[in-house]
Order: sequence, then structure tokens, then C-alpha cells
Amino acid sequence: MNALAEKECAECKGQTEPLPAAELGRLGREIGPEWKIIRNHHLEREWKFKDFREALDFTNRLGELAEKVGHHPDIYLAWGQVKVTLWTHKVDGLTEADFIFAAKVNEVPSK
Repeated sequence: MNALAEKECAECKGQTEPLPAAELGRLGREIGPEWKIIRNHHLEREWKFKDFREALDFTNRLGELAEKVGHHPDIYLAWGQVKVTLWTHKVDGLTEADFIFAAKVNEVPSK
């Protein structure tokens, strides 16, 4: 398990600003190159599947994780494709919790 994935997604109490770009780069390296940092504002990752059923099953596993940890991404589901976009709405940008959640998503089986 990734060390970041072992952390808890905590509400960003007191944090009023998104993380600085240097910190985004460091945390981005921890979650891997599959995740893209978009305009230093949000994270995106896409998965491809052989059909709608596999994509739906994966989406449901992501939803269960989101409910369990209390961190809710935007999830786009299409035939053979799932895309996750996440950021902390409260600060209109990225916090450590977003990277923790991304690390946890990395451990969700895609098949």
C-alpha cells in the first residue's frame, strides 16, 4: 500500500487556500503519472474497460470508497470508460486530502 493511501482523508479544517504548485508536484509524484494535475486546480485520471458492465462495476467500487472516506469526486461513466476528477470545493483547488483519495483510488481493483 502507498504511504499516502494509508492516511485518512480529513476535512480541510482551517485551510482556506489550495496547495502551492511545488507541493502539488511532490504529491503528484506520489500518486503516479496516471493522474494529471490540471491547471494546478484539480486531478484527473481515466480508465478504459472492455465494456459498459466493467466500467459500471468499477464506478460502483469508486462510489463505495468515496462514501467510506467521505471524499466525493466527480465520476464520468461511459461505455468502456471511467474518468475521475477531484478537487476540494471548499478551497476551490487541491488539498492533501485530494491526493490521499487519489492514492486510495489507485488501490481499487479495476477488474
